[in-house]
Amino acid sequence: MSVSHRLFALPFCAFIGLASAAEPMLLQAAQLKALGIETAVAGASAATRSGTLPARVLVPNEQLRVVAAPVGGMVEMLAVAPGASVKRGQVVAHLASPQALELQRDALQSGSQAALLQQSLKRDEQLFAEGLIAESRLQATRANAAQAAAQASQQRQGLALAGVAPGKLGGPLALSAPIDGVVLEQGVQLGQRVETAAMIYRIAKLSPLWLEIQAPLIVAAGLKEGSAVKIADSEVSGRLIAIGRAVDAASQTVLLRAAVGKGAETLHPGQVVEVEIAAGGGQGQRLPAAALARHAGKTYAFVQTASNDQGVSFAARPLRVLSQGGDSVLVEGVQAGERVAVKGVSGLKALLTGVGSE
Repeated sequence: MSVSHRLFALPFCAFIGLASAAEPMLLQAAQLKALGIETAVAGASAATRSGTLPARVLVPNEQLRVVAAPVGGMVEMLAVAPGASVKRGQVVAHLASPQALELQRDALQSGSQAALLQQSLKRDEQLFAEGLIAESRLQATRANAAQAAAQASQQRQGLALAGVAPGKLGGPLALSAPIDGVVLEQGVQLGQRVETAAMIYRIAKLSPLWLEIQAPLIVAAGLKEGSAVKIADSEVSGRLIAIGRAVDAASQTVLLRAAVGKGAETLHPGQVVEVEIAAGGGQGQRLPAAALARHAGKTYAFVQTASNDQGVSFAARPLRVLSQGGDSVLVEGVQAGERVAVKGVSGLKALLTGVGSE
């Protein structure tokens, strides 16, 4: 027997009795080295619990707007380009549109007709009051006036929806920005003919932003809304706002959505990043699967309870496994900050049970 084996054999036998009594196991430096024991801190970082996950930067739906052609026509002027900042009401394009001229003409005609019939109604009301016309004629005039007023109102609403200024004919149709924001996309070129509803610009407010994260089911199971999210190797941070319920059949991942406020100005829509997610409080701690030992139907982890000149003490801590997949396990029974053996666990199990490892 080699010298190193003799040094290890005697303490090994001595600690079997202590382990059987469920007392902490004190191991000296030579034993730690012989067993190959290494430890890690539970909950040391978000990466320790959940690892880094791929995410894509998106603009929240309520912060997106599209400047579209309200009528068909030709793009006569483009005032901004992608990347430019715009203010609400700022004119961003001009559209030359025969259809807009038709709308203006129809609105003017219907307005004139409504005004004429209103004058006729006032005259017939006066004549009826003097007994010079029958009531049936007044009712007919009143119905015609109401119909003309309704038609004029409809034409004015059509002009408003098209963004056409009422009361005048001619001139280009001015398209303006609906919100303060940044131009993300330009959908047309100068001189291009477009149809109704064709996209001219896509504009967005870029703070806050969303992160859409694809997370393995085992990771998603340990999270809750409000969990902290941080982009790896940066100070950009946010919070989970939604955890999907559906699992992608191909990748077996769950869609997570986080809102990022702090540092959002450094991100770009469409950008792919890596994120770290902290497990929510009360949701357990994530450990490497190699840190677990099973005996007599129970699951244990070996938690370091003391470290001094005499050696390092480990106690077998019963755990409840919440979820497991790949090389990590989500458990209850270990607190964040506790140091747990992640290598050499089979040797510690042998000390605990008094038999060889499985």
